Amino acid sequence: QVQLVESGGGLGQAGGSLRLSCAASGRTFHRYGMGWFRQAPGKEREFVAAISWSASSTYYADSVKGRFTISRDNAKKMMYLQMNSLKPEDTAVYYCAAYQSDTYLIRTQEYEYEYWGQGTQVTVSS
Repeated sequence: QVQLVESGGGLGQAGGSLRLSCAASGRTFHRYGMGWFRQAPGKEREFVAAISWSASSTYYADSVKGRFTISRDNAKKMMYLQMNSLKPEDTAVYYCAAYQSDTYLIRTQEYEYEYWGQGTQVTVSS
């Protein structure tokens, strides 16, 4: 089983940067693909980015492509989301999530993820 805890959220300015971290517990972290989702007020939760267990594959939502970078450090059991060129529409609660997989395949649907963190708030001012 995997437990996930996000950190690094807060207030950012349009055009600025923030870095989110996701700390995982569990001995088999390296066997899980990971992803970031977000939920803005009044909207459904949406996919942001995902990374395979070996980091050989990554995938991004069109809305963040070229601005956000997902990465992971299996030795530290950490996943990161570097967010650059922030926009007010990036304001949301950001969740990290995990799915069991030892392949390079990427998952983008909520139902495919087994474990979720509590979320961290990101607010971008204009």
